[in-house]
Amino acid sequence: MSKTTAQRGFTLIEILVVVMILGLLIALAAPRFIGRTDDARVVKAKNDIKAVEGALDLYRLDSGTYPTSEQGLYALVERPATGEPPRNWREGGYIERVPLDPWDGEFLFASDGKAYVLRSLGADGKEGGEDFDADIDSRDF
Repeated sequence: MSKTTAQRGFTLIEILVVVMILGLLIALAAPRFIGRTDDARVVKAKNDIKAVEGALDLYRLDSGTYPTSEQGLYALVERPATGEPPRNWREGGYIERVPLDPWDGEFLFASDGKAYVLRSLGADGKEGGEDFDADIDSRDF
């Protein structure tokens, strides 16, 4: 190697400019991806409610009524031991297990046997709320 050959590399300023550009891109893109996660959870909660509603409708077709609040959603998994027993409960149940909402909370179920309400308390797990903390209620869709 001769003494006239120069080594080429990146200067500190070039590296800092690239790091700053990457940081700016991450700062602009991250909120969009984070927001999509919350949107996906809301969609999943609605789909889970619809799936449970389908199982509740099958239960009603076989039994003549919906499970009561006392029997709960577990009446879709195992034959209810409380309240009035269903007349034609399907062996093996209507769903494999009672699902949790996307925020790992239980779906709230209230029923008098003739009608029901099924809902999730949303991201905050509390009554009410706005945006992603809002309750998701089967009566709303």
